[in-house]
Amino acid sequence: MQTLLIFFQGGLGGFAGLMPFLLIIIIFYFLLIRPQQKRQKQLQETVSSLRIGDRVVTTGGILGVITTVRDASFIIRSADKTMIEIARTAIADIDREPEKST
Repeated sequence: MQTLLIFFQGGLGGFAGLMPFLLIIIIFYFLLIRPQQKRQKQLQETVSSLRIGDRVVTTGGILGVITTVRDASFIIRSADKTMIEIARTAIADIDREPEKST
């Protein structure tokens, strides 16, 4: 019994000191890193499935409708006569709100 107490008192000294840091790293992984990886993968799948007529939001906050799909970019119409070429990586989300007619 006494050898068991000695093992727990002194034998885990180095490992017990690292335990809080390992616990923090594990918590960060499951709360921050892994969900971000899932969102990034879902966004990549969404961008690869975009086609002409889809409404998108860019990382700069520009709303527009895709008029041309290219290999590495899209051409979007953001206003009546405004055409902008944006990179595929600049797409932040699909605009799910219906287009407002005035």
